[in-house]
Amino acid sequence: MSNYQTYKQEVVDTCHTLLERGYLKATEGNISARVKGQNAFAITPSSYDYAKMQADDICILDFETKQLEGTMKPSIESGMHGAVYQNRADVHCIIHTHQPYASTLALINMPIPALFDEQVRHLGRSVDIISYAPSGTGFLKNAVKAKVKTNANAYILQNHGVLVFGGTMEQAIHNMALLEKCALTYLLAIVTEKKISKIPLPIREIAFAKLRADEKKFAEI
Repeated sequence: MSNYQTYKQEVVDTCHTLLERGYLKATEGNISARVKGQNAFAITPSSYDYAKMQADDICILDFETKQLEGTMKPSIESGMHGAVYQNRADVHCIIHTHQPYASTLALINMPIPALFDEQVRHLGRSVDIISYAPSGTGFLKNAVKAKVKTNANAYILQNHGVLVFGGTMEQAIHNMALLEKCALTYLLAIVTEKKISKIPLPIREIAFAKLRADEKKFAEI
């Protein structure tokens, strides 16, 4: 059995969970998990149906995307994942989807401000836009690398989708669902054409401080 089997199975189980909940469709998006104690991560293969995916289909790469294990071609977004793991020691899991409500904001280039306590506590001070770059390119990798230093756990990729992090896979799944809720409520609020309120700055900073404390713990694991 592979030394990476636990990580591979975790990625597959997450894929199946998100597929069942409707956050993934067919082959879109990608999911990865950091390998503890190594500069490596497990990631979904390129253009492969999540419904058919098994642990042996998952690829193991180093942070420079050199393939260490697996026979399938890894996701074209592997460079983006590797860049996050290199620059955010607190991130142990990454989910990239094209979920519809947050992706709608990606099309109108609109970040999500601090709307809810829970949002700031788990996602960051705001959900910022990462400027457009073609999928699977070094341009996208560099754009992501530059932006993730804000220490947020969720970003919107312009004209693309979303990128969500977690210290655990369960946390990443929670953050992804929370992002979609925030995106939907924000879009509904925009439609009313009324003034949209935000949480007070002191509360925002208290919530973000708690997030940063969590991140520092995960960075030491």
